[in-house]
Amino acid sequence: MTEIVASMAGNVWKVLVKADDTVEEGQDVVILESMKMEIPIAADFGGKVVEVKCEEGGFVNEGDVLVVVED
Repeated sequence: MTEIVASMAGNVWKVLVKADDTVEEGQDVVILESMKMEIPIAADFGGKVVEVKCEEGGFVNEGDVLVVVED
């Protein structure tokens, strides 16, 4: 299992994947909003989404786990 983490603190604006989705390396999985800017968070690897650990409208800190992927 591999984790995709927030690169900065911000509000979760959109969650683009759900459990059982397949993601590819470089695919955006979550979009954060910080200081009125949209920051896409992309997968660094491909695999199957096991769990989404954030929800739209929630707040995350830098380093928080957003999505768990199984390769």
